[in-house]
Amino acid sequence: MTLQRMDNVGIVVEDLDAAVAFFTELGMEVEGRAQIEGLFADQAVGLDGVRSDMAMMRTPDGHSKLELAQYQTPAAVRDGSRNPQPNTLGLHRVMFAVDDLDDTLARLRPHGAELIGEVAQYKDIYRLCYLRGPSGIIVALAEQIG
Repeated sequence: MTLQRMDNVGIVVEDLDAAVAFFTELGMEVEGRAQIEGLFADQAVGLDGVRSDMAMMRTPDGHSKLELAQYQTPAAVRDGSRNPQPNTLGLHRVMFAVDDLDDTLARLRPHGAELIGEVAQYKDIYRLCYLRGPSGIIVALAEQIG
């Protein structure tokens, strides 16, 4: 038996509509939305009384997806710092390749995006930055320049 593909990356958010707006502005497309609840949901995630609102987002090429979830019950929990540093153990960040880094940053700032460091350039190959998006998600953006 072999691995078929990576299906998606799941991210729990505080405000699903705000997260969907952020990732839509980035260029992702909503594939679907649903409310998930019941025995199946409880069994799958190991919690009792699960009710969550979900949005599946996909990249324009259709190869990558984010599953955004806002838990109604049980309430989402915060484990650790509100704004963990990029070297925190666990899920690190989600990176996207973009055509125009400056334009993308300008479009995401009204959606709450804040640079963590600054835009950096690696040789004549690419420009890169880390930013904090909705619910503190660390998003990296890279623009190939060479």
